Amino acid sequence: MQQIVDLGNLLDLDKTIAKFLFDEVDYPWEVLPKLKVFIENLGPILPADLYEQRSENVWVAKSAKVAPTACIMAPCIIDEDAEIRHGAFIRGGVIVGKGAVVGNSSEIKNALLFDGVQVPHYNYIGDSVLGYKAHFGAGAITSNVKNDNSNVIVKLPLQQVDTGLRKFGAIVGDYVQVGCNSVLNPGTMIGKNTSIYPLSNVRGIILADKIYKGEGKITNRLC
Repeated sequence: MQQIVDLGNLLDLDKTIAKFLFDEVDYPWEVLPKLKVFIENLGPILPADLYEQRSENVWVAKSAKVAPTACIMAPCIIDEDAEIRHGAFIRGGVIVGKGAVVGNSSEIKNALLFDGVQVPHYNYIGDSVLGYKAHFGAGAITSNVKNDNSNVIVKLPLQQVDTGLRKFGAIVGDYVQVGCNSVLNPGTMIGKNTSIYPLSNVRGIILADKIYKGEGKITNRLC
């Protein structure tokens, strides 16, 4: 199915074990309700020489490093060479990509982390997709629920779309840098190669190759 949102400006689908999850969606956030079942179906057919089943519906690559103090809840897949550090809390419905890092006191819930993602210090990632090598500075989070608990609305250039989701954080493109203690509000979408200044309050759609310095203060990345 042709995606209504151009994923080419957001995500390299070859950089995730969940590539086929995007085959029949119009919008990238539509993969979020499908994550748990996808993991439960994919886990049992992962190569036994590369992955081991740690508990019911939890599969961890043999090359991954998982601290004994980390908490991993089902369903979950930790891909090859990923690192789950001390005190990480993975609440289920999570895929951690190849070489990705989930760090100290970071909490991940119903989220897809592409390969090389880093959420290493005090991050909350809920109901979100983080693209290849996206990096969150210390304390940067996705806010996934509106204060009035209504459905999250995404404001595309030509239309507003009711996602039908009460919980939806952000779609973060490849190589995006999110500065320390920034908040991505529900329904935020950030294009590839964009940098978000620390302490930013981000909402809406931020295009690729930009530097976000605050609302109304967006420049081209080369400036």
